[in-house]
Amino acid sequence: MSAFLHTSSTKGETPPAGISVRLSLTLTLPAPAPAPPTGSPARPLPKHVAIIMDGNGRWAQSRGKLRWEGHAEGARAVRRALEATGKLGVPYLTLYAFSVNNWNRPRIEVEALMRLLTRFARKEQAELIQQGVRVQVVGTLEDLPGSTRRAVEHLVAATAGGTRTTLSLALSYGGRNDLARAARRVAEEVASGRLQPEEVSEAHLRQHLSTHGLPDVDLLIRTGGESRVSDFLLFEAAYAVLALLLVM
Repeated sequence: MSAFLHTSSTKGETPPAGISVRLSLTLTLPAPAPAPPTGSPARPLPKHVAIIMDGNGRWAQSRGKLRWEGHAEGARAVRRALEATGKLGVPYLTLYAFSVNNWNRPRIEVEALMRLLTRFARKEQAELIQQGVRVQVVGTLEDLPGSTRRAVEHLVAATAGGTRTTLSLALSYGGRNDLARAARRVAEEVASGRLQPEEVSEAHLRQHLSTHGLPDVDLLIRTGGESRVSDFLLFEAAYAVLALLLVM
């Protein structure tokens, strides 16, 4: 899985001063379509857009740049994505930030990624508040190192009043893992007698997912030319439209 915090700097490269984001997608909005005839229903915008970010390092290398320069460009692309969703009135944006499988990467790499996430949480707070963005986390925030977890928790608390866009960062997240955790909680309720087996439903399972406060995904975007969902929002994106982009 290519997470937006992923970086694999080669020897001699210096990591960026900001967060590394595996997304170098420039959102170019199409020209407005002609107004529909009077009485025709307007084409609805997606309510929830989710993005699997990939290709920053390759983007940089293809332009003769260091890999970390691609990650820095990716950070700017995330800002553009947030601005675009805000202008279009798309209320929910979810980014695959750090998958549960990323913990299997070399320790030095994971530590660097956690430092980058910490810096992002501190550096971007004022801008996110100004844009009316409310940040929340899906996944297992408790898995993160203490300093990183506290920085993210502070960002979540500081942006809690945002009403324009809900930005969900998937951290230590995996769709299968989230479903398994939810199933265990449901099983505990059944075992304790608080829930009858016949009462178990999709809605009840959803209540125990870390994404329980989010609507279903309407549009799932993956950049970088890959055509996999990579264990991302398997339950929530069951009926999503998929957009697989070659752009990095």
